Amino acid sequence: MNNRAEVHDFLTTRRAKITPERAGIPAAGQRRVPGLRRSEVAALAGMSVEYYAKLERGSLAGVSAGVLEAIARALQLDDAERGHLMRLAQEANGTSALIRPSRRPRQWTVRPSLLWTLDAITAPAIVVNHRQDLLAANLLGRAMYSDVYATAAGVPNFGRFTFLDSGAHRFYPNWSLAAEMLVANLRTAAGKDPHDKGLHDLVGELSTRSDEFRRRWGAHNVRIHGTGVKTFHHHIVGDLELAYETMDMRAEDGANLTIYAAEPSSPTAQALTLLASWAATSEIVPAVSDR
Repeated sequence: MNNRAEVHDFLTTRRAKITPERAGIPAAGQRRVPGLRRSEVAALAGMSVEYYAKLERGSLAGVSAGVLEAIARALQLDDAERGHLMRLAQEANGTSALIRPSRRPRQWTVRPSLLWTLDAITAPAIVVNHRQDLLAANLLGRAMYSDVYATAAGVPNFGRFTFLDSGAHRFYPNWSLAAEMLVANLRTAAGKDPHDKGLHDLVGELSTRSDEFRRRWGAHNVRIHGTGVKTFHHHIVGDLELAYETMDMRAEDGANLTIYAAEPSSPTAQALTLLASWAATSEIVPAVSDR
């Protein structure tokens, strides 16, 4: 990806999101741009407007950590956005190429111990990589995401399912939120490794085939995927409201493990019991996907 263009688009979209009121600036007179003006960001960050305009055009090479922090404060960036800005600056300096491990394309091979671990988890559990490929799952995870597996040609991918499969609008009751979160996760992954060809290809495919994806990708939103609550509508057991915890997997570069759990004695807990019974008596897809 073009680093200068990424920097420009990211900073301008962040600037457009901050209103003068939110920044504590009097909103006097008619404004021709959404959000803050460059001069206002520069004043908040304690630098000249000429210097900030240069940075916003994409020239982050050689910028100090102090300047980046000042911009992050002025634009009120959250942790995910701040981290994304720092990674863009690393890429501009060429330092990310030095710290990024060399990646050889390899076939996804699940370790037996990983399968044993997944099977030992009684709640739905899945393994997903940074491209949002669904790599492995325990029985309940495969049953929960049976819609995702059902129409996948090869490795199931949450991006393709969300934007190219009409069933996603039923599976995700709040489809718009699910779509925003997925694109933000992909945008974060692109910032961490802008030279990932597989991710480039996926973004290109989704941008070509989905206007909804292309619009969201252009918003340059990023996020840290860790914990929260998600809602689903399963075609067998109905509505599910599940808390989730996501953990990085040290042994699998770029992959994470997500475990879902229902509040005890809740309707969702009862639905998961029904889902487990259905999974035990149905033909569920294999635990592992090839990548």
